[in-house]
Amino acid sequence: MTAANPSADAAAFCADLVRSHDFPRYASTLFVPATERRALLALYAFNVEIVRVRDQVTQPLPGEIRMQWWTDMLAGHVHGSAEGNPVAAELLLTIRDFDLPVEPLSRLAEEHQFDLYNDPMPTIPALEGYLSATSSALFALAARILAPPSAEAEHLARHAGLAQGMVQVLANLPRDAAHRQLFVPQQLLERHRIGMEEVFAGKDTPTLRAALEALASEARQHLATAGSLLPEVAPAARKAFLPLALARRDLARLSRADRNPFLPQPVSRLATLWTLWRASRSREFTK
Repeated sequence: MTAANPSADAAAFCADLVRSHDFPRYASTLFVPATERRALLALYAFNVEIVRVRDQVTQPLPGEIRMQWWTDMLAGHVHGSAEGNPVAAELLLTIRDFDLPVEPLSRLAEEHQFDLYNDPMPTIPALEGYLSATSSALFALAARILAPPSAEAEHLARHAGLAQGMVQVLANLPRDAAHRQLFVPQQLLERHRIGMEEVFAGKDTPTLRAALEALASEARQHLATAGSLLPEVAPAARKAFLPLALARRDLARLSRADRNPFLPQPVSRLATLWTLWRASRSREFTK
């Protein structure tokens, strides 16, 4: 009978957490070496823990307390309980082994405090700031795990995160509207003379479609820019950007004229794996 291995148990916990709650990112790690894969899963498990706070609390204050625990942990103000938390333990190991900067991780947790309230996302620049601190930060940190840091990878990460995040805003509209939460910028809705209550009521109107298409157009521009920047990044780092293939696929699906924007359209895990496998073998992500 072998003795328990706390480190291996923590790694397995992170893998299971990401596989259960963020399968697209989990699947994207299947195409990188084992050591880097473990680090990526620790990073993505941390993100899952932060994002899940929104669904685990009914009032903002308990959520803020949970977020604060993570920022305190990253600042070194939590000791014994951090060692007993498998995600925290793996994240700290990854920060040490890959010399990751702590500040973007703390900012990610702080930015997600917005999720705890029902305040609407006010403007497109506000959405871009939110996504830069969350989706873009994850791309940038993942790239640092796979290759030495570079200005090119940071630039690519910004556009990749904005594209992916905007696609997620479109995909999550049914869920967010049901929770009376709005990530589609209020500025964009007002420009098309749409009231928030219309969105919360799930009214599929031509004006709403026009507003969503405007956001989709922004996402397309960032996807195009990200695609043009990929060749400038070291081949080893490009695997961090495999989720861009999913963003392209999803944006095409979400932009269909016959689609009801309030009807959830989940994608099968097999389809996700197939898309990532094809991308991983393409010249775009390998040469």
